[in-house]
Amino acid sequence: MRIALRAAAGLILVATLVAGCKHSSNGAAGAANGATPAGELKTFPIRGKIVSVDAGKGMVMLDHEAVPGFMDAMTMPYKLKDASVVSELHPGDRITAKLLVRKDGDDYEDPLLDEIVVTAQARPDYKPTVQYHVPTAGDAVPDFKLTNEFGRAIHLGQFKGRVLLLTFVYTRCPLPDYCIRMSRNFAQIDKALAADPALYAKTHLLSISFDPKVDTPAVLKSYGETYIGGDAKRAFAHWDFAVPLTGELDALTQFFDVGVTPGDGGLPNHTLSTALIGKDGRVRAWYPTNEWTTDEVLAAMKNAAAA
Repeated sequence: MRIALRAAAGLILVATLVAGCKHSSNGAAGAANGATPAGELKTFPIRGKIVSVDAGKGMVMLDHEAVPGFMDAMTMPYKLKDASVVSELHPGDRITAKLLVRKDGDDYEDPLLDEIVVTAQARPDYKPTVQYHVPTAGDAVPDFKLTNEFGRAIHLGQFKGRVLLLTFVYTRCPLPDYCIRMSRNFAQIDKALAADPALYAKTHLLSISFDPKVDTPAVLKSYGETYIGGDAKRAFAHWDFAVPLTGELDALTQFFDVGVTPGDGGLPNHTLSTALIGKDGRVRAWYPTNEWTTDEVLAAMKNAAAA
């Protein structure tokens, strides 16, 4: 398997990596012999910076952020599932990936990294096959077309003149620190904006799903109602839940730097992306993690609305 690249700002999609938070020699030997190790396979999204590369062992040392629902931030070695890609990774590369581990009782064994995305290259010596864009203040946002929770056609250009806050979710996401947190944060922001009618009229919220086969308008409407509460019909006028039109999903996720890969049970693994777009249709701020606060974003929206 080769690395598929992601980058205008240097992003690469790597095919397969193996990680290590606990090593099982028996499991590793079984895998090498073609046997299937015992234990339930679990996957978690992981993000970090490569500290060093051991080409002989097909491993990397990764300084990674906390893995939601699994482990704290730390620096540790990860073996590559496909050792052939080791030559395409370099110290200093920033990556996101899918962490594969086998749960055997209370233990997690045979960790692997899969579907690696190099989000920033230390050595820009790759020819990208897919162009991903890192949103930067001042960037003009393309007029992407979507279908909302009522099955109506909407497009980003229609929100010019208002401050638009958008994020990416999918309705089946089980991780509390990912889509669930984004939707809860948006619900708090929507409530706070509604308390100021003048500001409310100058702003709009948009949650975009990258799972269009499942997230139909009816599903999005039901999902939205669980977060909006109260007068949902009125609230949907200020907060849309939508999916891109066929053929626009890749371009939209690439523009907003959202990496989406297949996961267990058909559930996608993905990175996070929340963007604040000014009244002029240009990016004002971009939040690539779950660390932003509602107070922080509300302040940014008030400043943008006053501009």
